[in-house]
Amino acid sequence: MTQTRSYRAVTKPRDWVNTVSLDHVLAGVAGGFTQAGHGSDTRLRMLHAGDRIVFYSPRTAIRTGRPLQCFTALGVIVGDEPYQVSMSADFHPWRLAVRFVPCVQAPVKPLIPRLSFIADPRHWGLPFRRGLFAIPQTDYDTIAETMRPQSQ
Repeated sequence: MTQTRSYRAVTKPRDWVNTVSLDHVLAGVAGGFTQAGHGSDTRLRMLHAGDRIVFYSPRTAIRTGRPLQCFTALGVIVGDEPYQVSMSADFHPWRLAVRFVPCVQAPVKPLIPRLSFIADPRHWGLPFRRGLFAIPQTDYDTIAETMRPQSQ
């Protein structure tokens, strides 16, 4: 069955957060891709070329990693369509091409008061449980500024 790309009436690029463990972020940076929703293509189809994406890593590794709670990568979507890869006989995740930009990790906690998508600072982690979600441009800019590499 062929799936069609979702239509977006708004042509302006959007900004996104993708909640992904650090080990998976590093694999994506090395390979120039992102995944979402445990390898499903459904959420990836919300993204379009030109959209900006920031990665939040709650842990260093999925399930067993140590807590990290940092924004860990920044990128721009460059793929037009998700593509499927074979990781094992029974796991064929979908991916979308990303051009990653140089950045440094940034802890989330100092940014909580400045991010509008975090409605309740006492429960700041709730939005990240959605996995992949859109955020306002101002929030993306705040995060990206914090992640900018310092010149030496």
